[in-house]
Amino acid sequence: MSSSAPTRPAAALRNSPRQVAMASLIGTAIEFYDYYIYATAAVLVFNSQFFPKADPSAALLLSLSTMALAFVARPVGSALFGHFGDKIGRKRTLVASLLTMGLSTVAIGLLPSYDSIGLWAPILLCVFRIGQGIGLGGEWGGAALVATENAPAGKRGLFGSFPQLGAPIGLFAANGVFFLVSHFLGAEAMVAWGWRIPFLLSIVLVGVGLYVRLTLHESQVFREAEKAGKKLNAPVTAVLRKHGLQVLQGTLIMTTTYVLFYLMTAFVQIYSKSPVGTSPAGHATGLGIPANTFTGILLIGAIVFGVCTSIGGVLADRIGRRSWLMGVTLAIMAFGLVMPGFLGGATAGTVLLFIIVGLGLMGFTFGPMAALLPELFPTEVRYSGASLAYNFGAIVGASVPTLVAVSLNQTYGLWGVGLYLVANGAMTLAALALTRETRGIDLTMVQSA
Repeated sequence: MSSSAPTRPAAALRNSPRQVAMASLIGTAIEFYDYYIYATAAVLVFNSQFFPKADPSAALLLSLSTMALAFVARPVGSALFGHFGDKIGRKRTLVASLLTMGLSTVAIGLLPSYDSIGLWAPILLCVFRIGQGIGLGGEWGGAALVATENAPAGKRGLFGSFPQLGAPIGLFAANGVFFLVSHFLGAEAMVAWGWRIPFLLSIVLVGVGLYVRLTLHESQVFREAEKAGKKLNAPVTAVLRKHGLQVLQGTLIMTTTYVLFYLMTAFVQIYSKSPVGTSPAGHATGLGIPANTFTGILLIGAIVFGVCTSIGGVLADRIGRRSWLMGVTLAIMAFGLVMPGFLGGATAGTVLLFIIVGLGLMGFTFGPMAALLPELFPTEVRYSGASLAYNFGAIVGASVPTLVAVSLNQTYGLWGVGLYLVANGAMTLAALALTRETRGIDLTMVQSA
């Protein structure tokens, strides 16, 4: 009896696979929902709500530019929450990141318009957008670690795909809510006040997420590192000093994933919904597809994205992270080369096919990331290292691709946009070629250099 007694407390503190799946998935789904409703509103609504209406084109560019603020803020969230996640644990840090994101989103839903408070409207919008970025910057790393540090042997890729499923679920939910609001209230009411409904609904989702996460136990991997005295006073400094190469590799590995996603969900949305016309250089600038038609297309794409995310995680367990991701990256580069053929003079049907293929490839590359990035770092700096790599990738690959793609399309046409994706794919391919295979490593045995 004396030999069995010490094992009981540890066993009682272990999370079941169901707990791990739910806690890692539901939080990221809520956070990505918050993030995507902002992106949708920035394209459809914010230009008229929070900026002067004298120049519609300038207002749209300003509205899209606010999206970039969150990407700049995300590494700040990575450093802040990564510091506490590596010092006090994953669970409490995840609760704090969820609250930061959720409260910022609700605040945007309550924000008065430019007509009501003038310049304060865009200023406060920027402040709350930064809050969203800080929250998501801390969210992903913690959710990825909850999944991978609690995963059964040989299934880190599969379990790592659970937090990644938050992205397609959040994308589907965000576009679904906007679709319903527009359908039942009409376009005018949606622009005037209906857009606030998706933002205010976030408070309900945050409550559900908090309940699920507060029932979670700290991971055994972290508790063992804590017991062994491996916790550091300044984990962010340590990861940049000792593991800077791994942070750079992780950043470049994530870059193409982000570029592809924002081309699919933002650039193609603008291109599809814009009236048929040409730029001064003679290139097509729009397809004139109705807004709700494209939203329906994106909902179908989100389902494909989710299915392929799970498949990507499973195949990365079987084939290996490095080999699988190198193959998918080559396929993404080929996809960039055929972009003009897909979208040049496209109909709603060909846009749907384009979105299905693009978001399918996105899922294949996105699924394994929550396993690969944490595997690059030892336990005592894993939260900080994985979060920084993921969110630096967001700055390089997601903060400006929509603006860059719009500009490239006006000057060079869709060939310019496709080659932009190819160039980013080449960087990712080089980073993967220089990265070791991590599928078989033991997370408890990864040591600092």
